[in-house]
Amino acid sequence: MSKRKRGLLLLALLLALALGLWHLAIHPQPALTPVASERAPQGRVLLVPLDSRPPCRAHVAALGRIAGRDVVAPPGALMDYYSAPGDTAGLRAWLQETIAPGDTVLLSIDQLLYGGLLAAREHTATETAQDALVAYLRALHAAQPTARIYAFSILPRLTPQDTIDGYEERRVLIAYSRLVGREAAGLAIDTAERDRLRAKISDASLAAYEGHFDENARLNEKLIALTEDGTLARLVLGQDDGEPYGIPNIEKYRLQQTIEASGARARVTLTHGADEIAQTLLAACVNEQQGFSPRVFVAYAEPAAAARVMPYMAVSVDATADEKIRLIGGRRVDTPEDADLVLYLIASDAEKGSLDARAAACTALSGLVEREKPTALVDLSKHFDAREPLLPLLLARDFPLTRLAAYAGWNTTSNAVGTALAEASLALAAQRPDTSKEQREAGAMANETFLQGRILEDYFYLKEDIDPINRALKKAGYTNTADLDLEHNHRWAIAMLQRRLAAQIAVYKQTRSLRTPFPVPGTDEMLAIYDLRASAGFPWPRTFEIDLTAQPFFARVAP
Repeated sequence: MSKRKRGLLLLALLLALALGLWHLAIHPQPALTPVASERAPQGRVLLVPLDSRPPCRAHVAALGRIAGRDVVAPPGALMDYYSAPGDTAGLRAWLQETIAPGDTVLLSIDQLLYGGLLAAREHTATETAQDALVAYLRALHAAQPTARIYAFSILPRLTPQDTIDGYEERRVLIAYSRLVGREAAGLAIDTAERDRLRAKISDASLAAYEGHFDENARLNEKLIALTEDGTLARLVLGQDDGEPYGIPNIEKYRLQQTIEASGARARVTLTHGADEIAQTLLAACVNEQQGFSPRVFVAYAEPAAAARVMPYMAVSVDATADEKIRLIGGRRVDTPEDADLVLYLIASDAEKGSLDARAAACTALSGLVEREKPTALVDLSKHFDAREPLLPLLLARDFPLTRLAAYAGWNTTSNAVGTALAEASLALAAQRPDTSKEQREAGAMANETFLQGRILEDYFYLKEDIDPINRALKKAGYTNTADLDLEHNHRWAIAMLQRRLAAQIAVYKQTRSLRTPFPVPGTDEMLAIYDLRASAGFPWPRTFEIDLTAQPFFARVAP
């Protein structure tokens, strides 16, 4: 690092320290008694994740701690790593050896059959391979009939698999798929344009593209049959990186008809999304075990946000919220007074003039917090940058972020809504009437830990830090930040990430938004965060997501 860069970094840290001291001076803290969470797990959940990234694995374990569940995942050596698939035979053996009577199992079919989500996008599974998996699942259920297996499988996305070579042909395939999807939906299309695009696609490439959907449809029909005969307790079929029209939607509509005609229609769910499905299934399992159906009121920063279709989505924000509520076993209500929790959604789009709604959103959220109504905030951004989210306005107004039930502002609507609802629902589960004061306190601290992790990653990293890091990497010659050679630039990229994160935390942890005490529901106790630390790295050789561990330090607040 040059002397000039070191000087600028030192100046930034000194400014952060000065701002922190200023915040501390105008927001003095009450007397605090440090406290740590101590709680034995109340149950075990086996997890075969969609892939090895934190949202699919680490986040599920962290959410389990909120409700007192010990989430057990396979050893890392068996899991996928980026384009390298997981050890499917080893994973099946691990599950067979680990499962015990009464266990709950969250099972990714893509991991167990292909070796993960990316492997499922690129590889094929023959009828023989599919039938072998079906036989394995039947044998697993027969050996442990009291274990409940909640499986999920992901529909192929519109983007062609990488095994179809050539940028131009892949681009044409996408355009062709969109037109065919519109035609299948009964919309008028330019048939001459459709035929022109078709003529530019080789027969082999189109057969490979369409064959991927046919293969997936056959697999899902077998999974529906497994749900119908009781082998699977529940099945969720997710649509990854969807769009309103395309060949993927043709398969989705056919599957809907198959589900409706089956005897398992009450236990099979089609949803939009992929990475968050294990999180929402965990919440659904806990709610089912407790006989609890959370009542959810959905509120918007602006009415137009409900009908907005955000990037990588096939349906509107409101349709996504509705299906995620049903997925966790909840039900939607008409007023916040009738609700167990409020799902507050903001879907900012600077080009639509929606940023003006953020001031009213701050006021509305403050009112919900003052009424002690559990509130999950989903802070969506059309362009994924810091000018659109609500969080910086909340910080400027000293809004008590510690009193939110959940926060999420991840890249897609389905990911963010699913994560926020899962967290808020599990936080409610941790405060059920039969839980002790110690369990409630532990659940509150686990929830706050997950909440702060989402704020640090979904806003501070994904909206403020990722672009400067990518620009620095590109200036150094790494043109594709989605596929880094981390053998050569790993330490430098991690160092940049950790320096920027440390500077953000140095300011954030002194704000009133973080230091405002929060109640432990159902008790007369108040807790506060008196310090916040975090570690972070890149789980895969790309900057798209980080592996972040937040560590708040808690204290009881003297009355």
